[in-house]
Amino acid sequence: MANTNTTTTARPEILCTQPVIESAITTLLKTPLGATHDLFQVLDACQHYVDALIENDDNIERMALCGRLLAALEVLKVALKTPLPAHLIERLTVDVAEPDNYRGPFSTDSESLREYCSALTILLLQRQQSPEQEEQITGLLFELINLLVEDLKTPRFVRTDGGLAMISGEAVPGIH
Repeated sequence: MANTNTTTTARPEILCTQPVIESAITTLLKTPLGATHDLFQVLDACQHYVDALIENDDNIERMALCGRLLAALEVLKVALKTPLPAHLIERLTVDVAEPDNYRGPFSTDSESLREYCSALTILLLQRQQSPEQEEQITGLLFELINLLVEDLKTPRFVRTDGGLAMISGEAVPGIH
């Protein structure tokens, strides 16, 4: 029997000594995302959600991931309209321009691509398609998110004697 001056418990079988380990999905779902995040942070979050979504078979976790992805895409909507901070402009700037190496073949603007991703995410949240269709929609969403991330993180500016210029050759009077 345990007394007040000991660390021995009277009924050790009552204690839960197993450590609780959060899954990577749980950790990902708990990660906050909001208007204080910059464009690249929001893009990274979208990529993490869709990466987890494509690898996941649990319906509840898939729904939660779709919900978080949809929320992140809404935050991205705001981030796309916000002027780029100096640290992102620096990451999007190169010293020597090679125009053919920087732009992807996809000609759709970022906002339209974001809207396509949102529409596909909403389709997944509605759960009206067959498992095969859901797999195809998830794969397409994965590809579009990765295309969007790659496009938005591609260098756009080149340093010149007169300051920054667009890689396509246009002058940059005020950078968005």
